[in-house]
Amino acid sequence: MPNTTSNIRIVLVETAGARNLGSVARVMKNFGLAELWLVNPQCDRLGEEARHMAVHAPEILENARIVDTVPAALVGCHRAIATAGRIDQGEMKVTDPQKGLSWLMQAKTSAIVFGAEDRGLSNTEIQHCQQVMRIPVNPEYPSLNLAQAVGVCCYQLQLLQENPQCHENLTSQIAQDLIESAPIDLATRADLEACYQQLEAVLLKIGYVYPHTAAHRLRKFRHIFDRANLSPSEVAMLRGILRQVNWATAHLDS
Repeated sequence: MPNTTSNIRIVLVETAGARNLGSVARVMKNFGLAELWLVNPQCDRLGEEARHMAVHAPEILENARIVDTVPAALVGCHRAIATAGRIDQGEMKVTDPQKGLSWLMQAKTSAIVFGAEDRGLSNTEIQHCQQVMRIPVNPEYPSLNLAQAVGVCCYQLQLLQENPQCHENLTSQIAQDLIESAPIDLATRADLEACYQQLEAVLLKIGYVYPHTAAHRLRKFRHIFDRANLSPSEVAMLRGILRQVNWATAHLDS
């Protein structure tokens, strides 16, 4: 696998509890992760409560990257997986930690995205990831503490790194060998997001979608392209087509 746990970032969206945040930093250090990204945090990451719970991992809190949106937290990532206790829309693939994190580790740089303690991730936030992962828990009490959820994922990553045989075979051993010898050249989430925004603008312009249906239709396009594992050159080609369509529609009457 081309990835190690050092290349995986933990993304927390609108975390409200400073103690939760400190506990996340501690469990990240337990398992060798250091990349913490905070989307619009609702607590003080450098306050006494967070530092107290972080114990010997204050540097993870100090070095955390603060951004305003999920796409900003995924800049530079090639794959991203969302965590969720429940899924409102059935269109996106839902997987378990072993399969989901094995898939995540095939890319050079990846992210695991966790939602706010009181609401989880919204459908809009989830759509910026290619897959959704659900930790199997007792259905009678499925709610996990944020730091516990991060800890489960960190532990699973450690198992996958130490035991390569645990990795999911994608299609066959031959396919697995090809991936290990020639890692997939994946476009970044930022490049794909720019392509999706450009696609939406063109589809609105030509009347294929309308403002009230655009979000639903674009989710379907996202799923199609995300499954394709597009390379940077393929994304550049698609964006070139969209630019030409945009130009052509502007010159129809010329």
